[in-house]
Amino acid sequence: MILRAVLRKRAKAGILVEEEALMALAEPLTATIPTAPGRKPRDDELDLFGLTHPGKVRPENQDHFLLGTVNPQVVIHGTSLPEPDNLPLRGDRLATVMLVADGVGSGSAGGEASRLATESITRYVSSTLRCYHSVGSSAEEEFFDALRQAALEAHSTVRNEAAGRPDAPRMATTLTLGIAVWPWLYVVQVGDSRCYLHKDGVLRRTTRDQTMAQDLVDRGALPPERLAASPFSHVLVSAIGGEEAKPEVTRVDIRKRGCVVLLCTDGLTKHVSDEEICAKIDAMESSEHLCRELLDLALERGGSDNITVLAGRARKR
Repeated sequence: MILRAVLRKRAKAGILVEEEALMALAEPLTATIPTAPGRKPRDDELDLFGLTHPGKVRPENQDHFLLGTVNPQVVIHGTSLPEPDNLPLRGDRLATVMLVADGVGSGSAGGEASRLATESITRYVSSTLRCYHSVGSSAEEEFFDALRQAALEAHSTVRNEAAGRPDAPRMATTLTLGIAVWPWLYVVQVGDSRCYLHKDGVLRRTTRDQTMAQDLVDRGALPPERLAASPFSHVLVSAIGGEEAKPEVTRVDIRKRGCVVLLCTDGLTKHVSDEEICAKIDAMESSEHLCRELLDLALERGGSDNITVLAGRARKR
């Protein structure tokens, strides 16, 4: 069961700022839907875009990302029917998938880890995850468990690959996965890549960085204002393929048309603040425009790491 911490917070320049720790945005699984969900957006109403860039310093790009939709589909390999093209072979969209993975490791090991994790999650979502029907029901814990299991399978995949390669014993990656099943967004977090939700002019971070510095802040051993400058701010305590993977799953409401979901690796957030991300979303023309604007800003400020940005929204009617 996901527990929601009740934490003190304050609004500043349209940003939700946590004073003691990041807010866990998961709703209780027994919570009732406050308003009718309305019509689910059609595929042609989705505005999705993602890009990745090596930055200006790193010799290679170890980030990977994925954007996609999940649809039930029948592939006909033979039939006696006279007009098979008229059959309803492709069903209504079940989910939208957004994923970023930031590789950790020397040489090409980190890039391979993020690739393996992305491929593993894609296989799981397309072939194993079959409990979309439980979303929003009393059996929703089944879906939460399946999402945790997807992350743990990716963890095992990377660990097994590293075990068979003495030249690359340290292969790890972050993983931030968003699966939108109308009217909810489920977010799986391992590491310190991030997911944000922008709604009604307010930007909320839906993930908690799994770093040593954030743990120190949560325990009261480090003041929140010193977190970004801490030498432990990018030391991961949880990673796919690392010593331990501790997937955290949260759920947020995305029924409001025009709300924006943004996923990114820390190559963006090292250079661009939450306030600046919020301002760019306020001025966005499209998801592509937003991603390119944020990338350009990070590159202007040095581009010290690989940069990956994904954005998605359902256009307003």
